[in-house]
Amino acid sequence: MTRTQKTIISFLSILACSIGALAFWLWHGQWDQPLGPALRMETVTPFVMPPTWTPDPNAIATIQAAPTAAPVLQASPLPTITPQLGLCGAPPVMNILAIGADTRGDNYNYGLADVIRLVRVDFVNPKVTVLEIPRDLWVEIPDIADNLDGQTHEKLNQAYLYGNPGFGYTDDPARGPGLLARTLTLNFGAQIDHYAAVNMRTFEKIVNAVDGIDVTLPETVDGRTPTDTNKRLLFPSGTHHLDGTRALTLARVRIAGGFARADNQNRVLCALRDKLTSPSVLPKIPELIRSFQGAILTDLSPEQLGQLACIGTQIPSGNILFASFPSEHFKLTRQYDPVFKNTVSVWDVNFDVLRSYVSLFHSGAWPGKEAAQPESEEEAQGVICQ
Repeated sequence: MTRTQKTIISFLSILACSIGALAFWLWHGQWDQPLGPALRMETVTPFVMPPTWTPDPNAIATIQAAPTAAPVLQASPLPTITPQLGLCGAPPVMNILAIGADTRGDNYNYGLADVIRLVRVDFVNPKVTVLEIPRDLWVEIPDIADNLDGQTHEKLNQAYLYGNPGFGYTDDPARGPGLLARTLTLNFGAQIDHYAAVNMRTFEKIVNAVDGIDVTLPETVDGRTPTDTNKRLLFPSGTHHLDGTRALTLARVRIAGGFARADNQNRVLCALRDKLTSPSVLPKIPELIRSFQGAILTDLSPEQLGQLACIGTQIPSGNILFASFPSEHFKLTRQYDPVFKNTVSVWDVNFDVLRSYVSLFHSGAWPGKEAAQPESEEEAQGVICQ
């Protein structure tokens, strides 16, 4: 079993297959105008590191659960890029905050950020890397103190909820995605250019639009509980053809823990990528287009969507990498939450270590072989969609 967590890399695959066409169809004549409010990132001061900063192995080792030393990852300076633009007329790198909301409704007024991913698209050497950010981190969230009696910290996934219109705790024009983006920058130094949010109903519609996906499970996934023994939660080992509802159910089974669930979510999303890039999906482009109308929250412009669609056709499958922070840095603990007047489950982790990995991720040094002395080849590479 790998250690990566779920991501919405499938969103980029969908862009490559259909959103470019949708954007042109809906926004012809407004090619460079964003489809939603742009991010307002200047309102927070990000954590900044020198360009050749190296994580302190002693700081990392002090929070290791295992006695083995943590890998020392060397961030190399970014290569000098002579052209001003990368392939497809895009900037050399585009960083996208990808959000999966847990609401089943068709709107984005409420919902927690059930999926939080940083997506780095390299337009110079075609490559996509996706970093999972755990939702159960206790973080500082801008703008919420006036509405929460001075409380400044909450779970990371709450930032998205508090920013959206249902709560409206921010005046950020990008609402929930904007507040979540600024929270990630404030706490972890994340570099974010754009955002895209997808709810659960949209995910189901995408899978159904392509007549389902084929997912192979190396081990049985059993999500049944004493209070819910329905067979819909049982997925025996082997290959399954899943419709949207079943695919979402598999992706959300959590009984074996968050890291195990992440493995299955990545399998679901890799299977979706395979289906979307197969010749059989071409006749279904009109249905995919219809499934996306009003269903995605994003500040990407049709021009940028076209650039993503363009680079999507040039990225080898081996250059789509999934990364997550090594699980040994995390310990589950309890934190008193004044909002709920109770303790909640959160991850106890050294934020300096997370910032180091975020810095390496944005530099392009991790995940990859150039991240020196990993615990294993898999740790160096992340998970690859074959």
